[in-house]
Amino acid sequence: MRHSTVTPSQTRRHAGGFTAIELMVVASILAVLAALAGPSFSLMIETWRVRDAMESMRSTLILARSEAIKRGGRVAIQKLPNNTNGCTSAIGTRDWDCGWIVCQDTNNNGTCNASEPVLQRIETPGKVQVTRTGGGTSIKLNRWGLVDGAWLGFSLVPLDKSTTHPGARGVCMSSGGRIHILLPEAIPCTG
Repeated sequence: MRHSTVTPSQTRRHAGGFTAIELMVVASILAVLAALAGPSFSLMIETWRVRDAMESMRSTLILARSEAIKRGGRVAIQKLPNNTNGCTSAIGTRDWDCGWIVCQDTNNNGTCNASEPVLQRIETPGKVQVTRTGGGTSIKLNRWGLVDGAWLGFSLVPLDKSTTHPGARGVCMSSGGRIHILLPEAIPCTG
């Protein structure tokens, strides 16, 4: 019977795994790739938040118009007040950052009172600024589903960014009720 002798170098060749140097090289490459990809992910997330708020505003305008036609007017859209659900960026009357509600305006005063039925409630995603181009805290719709008063426009941008940001959008409703989505270069709505 023959005995074979196994040397330590032969044992190491057959053992699996990585050396510490190999792991450090892989970790370094992953860190560089993550640093390069970070800013593009940030832009993508900001753009997604704005588009989510934009689609919510668009669907609200469509719903409010159809409800106003169905109810012979008596529908209002009103911004949610500052400090609603932790939102603290809707300080002014034109800041709709916290969201809005659509209500059946039973007393036809153009605002949503506590006793009036809420038809829809939208809370905007965090870190999105929603600014009404003209007007104040509420929007009254007439029996034809049109804004009772001046035309309607909103600018939607990532928090603390300008309307030139690539993810910024504008939502406008013409005097005839048509809803337009604007790219950054066309913001704000002009009528």
